[in-house]
Amino acid sequence: MLEYAKTILLKVSFDKILFEKELRKALRTLVPAELSELKAWCYQQFSNLYRRILNRVFTQPVVA
Repeated sequence: MLEYAKTILLKVSFDKILFEKELRKALRTLVPAELSELKAWCYQQFSNLYRRILNRVFTQPVVA
């Protein structure tokens, strides 16, 4: 699921609303070990575009 989430995020990265929606969805579907890897990857890939969204999404508790 991690690779799938990465693919989706890359494809929707042109739109900040879609990006945040898909990122939140990914957080609900991944296991904790994958979450830390996704977080690191997201900051590496998108911190220049979406740092605020990343900070907001990754600091909030995950609601299933």
